[in-house]
Amino acid sequence: MKTLVQPELSLLYPHWPAPNNVRAFVTTREVGPSQGAYASFNPADHVGDNPLTVKACRELLQKETGGKPLNWLNQVHTAKVAKEYSPNTQADAAVATGGDYACVVLTADCLPVFFCDAEGTKVAVAHAGWRGLAAGVLENTVKALDVDPSQILAWLGPAIGARVFEVGPEVRQAFMAGHPDAAAAFVPSPYRLKHYMADLYRLATQRLQQAGVEQVFGGNFCTLTDEERFYSFRRDGQQSGRMASVIWLD
Repeated sequence: MKTLVQPELSLLYPHWPAPNNVRAFVTTREVGPSQGAYASFNPADHVGDNPLTVKACRELLQKETGGKPLNWLNQVHTAKVAKEYSPNTQADAAVATGGDYACVVLTADCLPVFFCDAEGTKVAVAHAGWRGLAAGVLENTVKALDVDPSQILAWLGPAIGARVFEVGPEVRQAFMAGHPDAAAAFVPSPYRLKHYMADLYRLATQRLQQAGVEQVFGGNFCTLTDEERFYSFRRDGQQSGRMASVIWLD
């Protein structure tokens, strides 16, 4: 009888000059136990996947953190930040100021943003869909870190790319309210009148810089077009898994 061996996870690591004790990664869909439309590594428990498989994925994730518990959030596209370990808290960003737990958000087109301070004493991760981004989730996360923003590093993870992210005029209007420079992140859609192609990476970078964060890294991914590595809600619809973006202090 053959013994089944779980293959190692396929993880994406931030390329940023973070202190050595700051650990972070984003999961991909390339390797794992998930089946069917959710193949191959889906840790999201709210998308209709087999609960036992989701549990197995979450256990594998916790092994990657050295056994640290993960602070799973109830994400609802808000600007709220969880500042302590409280699983299933309704929030879209989480902060850790010690090594007791890991922060995690789930995405599948929305933008995950990692944060740490230059001294390696605080970390955070935010789920920045367009609603949360426009509402100020990144600015709120910077405030929650409670350090000089010039000492904060940010890394932009995999999200839907500017060439395929078509939005209505209400999205452009939401960003431009109080932020006229956001107009540069929108170009007219070649597909539909009065619609725009939106650049989440540019919008996030603008917001971070306005909040005083000068060291911004990452970007240049596209979850919709990179089907082998990433889930995409816009591409796959309701039966789409999620990537987990995890960060902690070692």
